[in-house]
Amino acid sequence: MNADPIDQARRLVCDRFPDALAAVLGGSVAAGRATASSDLDIAVLIGDKGETCRETIRFEGRVVELFIHTRAGLADLFAADVAARRAVLQSVYATGLVLVDVAGEAGRARARAEADLRNGPPAAAPEVVETKRYGLTNALDDLADAGDRIERLAVAGFVLTAAADLLCDYHQAWIGGGKWLPRRLLEADGERGAALLEGHLRLCTSGDPTPMIDAASQILALVGGPLREGYRRTWRGVVPVGGEPGVHLGEVSG
Repeated sequence: MNADPIDQARRLVCDRFPDALAAVLGGSVAAGRATASSDLDIAVLIGDKGETCRETIRFEGRVVELFIHTRAGLADLFAADVAARRAVLQSVYATGLVLVDVAGEAGRARARAEADLRNGPPAAAPEVVETKRYGLTNALDDLADAGDRIERLAVAGFVLTAAADLLCDYHQAWIGGGKWLPRRLLEADGERGAALLEGHLRLCTSGDPTPMIDAASQILALVGGPLREGYRRTWRGVVPVGGEPGVHLGEVSG
């Protein structure tokens, strides 16, 4: 795959979205970190009669992630990203390469995205932080006691995600998943974030959980420390989506 990815993105938008109001290329290509197999992340603003959706296609041999939205759809997606504390689409508009900009539409979307990023995510509710503390406390106990290597690795993955989420919330910083977890974590707190990541790497390579337990325990101390006895939640008939890892009224630790 030797074609220039930016040229490919321009051709795709021209071919598929000739009436686009704005189009922005984000991801590794826009950041200058692209490899031969990197996909294209393209946000496309369309007219108000269109449909807001996400679609994955292949164009000229390259995988393309399309984020297609109307003006109202973009406002809804920005609000959802803020509520989820991820700001994925805001990052595309704020840092991406503008491919199409009709009557300043891309510029206005970028300004809204930059404002969201400056303001930061909302703080997690105290009840959510308490539940995350409880879940991380249980997981650290399990990590210290785990004799099975496979179980230890599984628990370590949860500890990494839960501790990273708490640390980012403590700093009112954006969170991320996948390759964006370490990036966001280090942006939020270079020292504690690096210690957590190094502890996770040490556990995965040597099996020693001690550095990771120490790093996660320091993060836990920032938000109130371990939480075991005294924790109580009332079942309200709704399973939370994305906000409270590790705790379910039907789940048993140990």
